[in-house]
Amino acid sequence: MTEQTRTSTLPRQSWRAILAGIVAAAMALAVGEFVGALAAPRPGPVIAVANRVIDYAPTWFVQFGKDLFGLADKPALIVGTVLTSLTLGGLFGLVARRQVQRGLIGIALFGLLGFAALAVDAQAGPISAVFIAGAATLAGMATLLVLFAFAGPKDALVPVVDAAGSEERRETRASVVPVPRRAFLGWAGTAAVVAAASSVVSKSVRGRSAASEARDAVRLQLSGDAASTAAEINDLVTAANAHPVGAIDGISPIVTPNDDFYLIDTALLVPQVNPANWKLTIKGMVDNELTFTYDELLERAKMIAPVTLSCVSNEIGGGLVGNAIWQGVPLADLLEEAGIQEGATQIRSVSVDGWDCGFPTDLAFDGRTALVAVAMNGEPLPLAHGFPVRLVVAGLYGYVSATKWLSEIELTTLEDFDGYWIPRGWSKEAPVKTQSRIDTPRSGARFEAGDEVPIAGVAWAPDRGITKVEVQVDDGAWEEAELGESLGINAWRQWYLPWEATAGS
Repeated sequence: MTEQTRTSTLPRQSWRAILAGIVAAAMALAVGEFVGALAAPRPGPVIAVANRVIDYAPTWFVQFGKDLFGLADKPALIVGTVLTSLTLGGLFGLVARRQVQRGLIGIALFGLLGFAALAVDAQAGPISAVFIAGAATLAGMATLLVLFAFAGPKDALVPVVDAAGSEERRETRASVVPVPRRAFLGWAGTAAVVAAASSVVSKSVRGRSAASEARDAVRLQLSGDAASTAAEINDLVTAANAHPVGAIDGISPIVTPNDDFYLIDTALLVPQVNPANWKLTIKGMVDNELTFTYDELLERAKMIAPVTLSCVSNEIGGGLVGNAIWQGVPLADLLEEAGIQEGATQIRSVSVDGWDCGFPTDLAFDGRTALVAVAMNGEPLPLAHGFPVRLVVAGLYGYVSATKWLSEIELTTLEDFDGYWIPRGWSKEAPVKTQSRIDTPRSGARFEAGDEVPIAGVAWAPDRGITKVEVQVDDGAWEEAELGESLGINAWRQWYLPWEATAGS
């Protein structure tokens, strides 16, 4: 009967062991994120591991994630990483039910994986990895040990009986000694609350980074021709907003507010760059390697230009496009100072998080707007849009040109370098196509037959400009729309066509 009691007790304790492992893993992740937030801030284990998934996953897997989750692919990856980690934690807890040392070894291996991911992360590095992964591992181990004081294995003398049912001897075997469920749940709940609180505090700490404080302290200054250009653009924007086209309800504004501007990048954690410790390096096939501080670029940021940026993944009618007024230093000016060597056919740009891309050198000198930008719509670049410095190149999709959190420009050749997306099957040449979007009426809108309905939207062809927009309703004739004000060939234009609604869809 004793043997029967022992075997029936184990399944009842399994859920405690699994829960202990899950809570231990959660504590490890939370402490890792907290230490990462305090250190500069750096990424925690979750972000670092997810970054490695992005870097090393097969192309088909990355594309599957984009197709399945769309713009939610990054949150889905983070959630998937957390859930996988918690599942492994539950497995470690189950293994530790028999022998707690095995569970501790599992958490140690878990921490080693986090260390490896952090060590090669451009925003962390080996030294930070030691502290972040070390703190996470110790927190997970300590939590498991504490909870296994309530759910873990104990050595018990188990009677061994013969065939006749009489006891022959006693031997020591692993068993589980039941403890009050309320006590275990109390400790597990406390640990879970601490883990959750650490995550919340981590987010708050990241939100008050030195980068955000430095950005708030930046004061942009314009004088001379730059001030005249800014005033002229402001007048055009005011006129566009007052124009009948710009005043149509539902049409995109001529300038997209920063908060509404689309965000597409591979960064799971927005880099927090303190401009006081930042510099831009121009190197490679140049006569003179140059470095610039943020203050030096601010002093030289005299060019103001409206440029529409759009993502190559933008679907018809999609929102991955926006028009902003950018301020910065012409890229060609900096490259000429460095002195481009013969044969340097490609400009490679690198972000502080290691992401890179490249485009033909000639495109920086063909007259298009190509800026090392420091400001967007009259204010320093928002952190999510590349503070302190990013590249803006009119007429090229962002995956070959629009490097945020810019740290390095290298002159190389088209043959010697492929940017981040090129080995993943994307085209090396990426001119923005001529495109348009209907903003109003929206899909599903209902009208009475005979209603006067404005059909309106925006059209863009950076580096070429929009001179005409034609609209066709059903199988009718193509009709020329009225155009709004032009901010230049690099900016989108609003358009409008009055339409009398007819019966039908």
